Amino acid sequence: MSRRIVWLITFAVAMAYVESAVVVYLRTIYYPQGFSFPLVLLPPGMVAIEMGREVATLLMLLGVAMLAGADRWDRILVFCVGFGVWDIAYYIWLWVFLRWPPSLLTWDVLFLIPVPWIGPVVAPVVVSVVLVVGALLLLRKRAGGEPIDFPLSLRILALAGGVLVLGSFMLDFQVVLRQMEPPPFRWGLFGTGAALAVAALVIALRRKS
Repeated sequence: MSRRIVWLITFAVAMAYVESAVVVYLRTIYYPQGFSFPLVLLPPGMVAIEMGREVATLLMLLGVAMLAGADRWDRILVFCVGFGVWDIAYYIWLWVFLRWPPSLLTWDVLFLIPVPWIGPVVAPVVVSVVLVVGALLLLRKRAGGEPIDFPLSLRILALAGGVLVLGSFMLDFQVVLRQMEPPPFRWGLFGTGAALAVAALVIALRRKS
């Protein structure tokens, strides 16, 4: 598993390079003065292509996880590692290419499906760090011969946290469509969701089957 994780991280970092390169091209075309809110609305055909690119990215990460994982839990955890590393590396590459974002509190469009997700860069980075660290710890637990005990109650707790985090990103999507400045980020919603998810992870790591 250690060697597979190394190659998974290599793949995620390389894919993040490709993703960030595409964003560099888009920003050169649509934001020659620099990326900022209010956003420029892309043509409908370009939006459809971007949404397709996002789906393709998730499918690539899922495909690698399906190949690298030995069973269901392996695949889920490998996907979490790949997704988190990809997301973090994406912003690192953007900073290398464009010196953007100038701050972790800089706002970005995070995703487009089913509506635009927006938020400061630090928020998705925090989610990705939790995914990577949590998945690696659970993988280490399995490697030590301990099964993962994640009962329904913990799954509901983690799901509730995830819904709150997604809500903090998606509730203000009209800002993009109406070409407005973003309102204050919903830190309370995000923090509560992140805390619930981390609590579920910590409990799962400490449980003994």
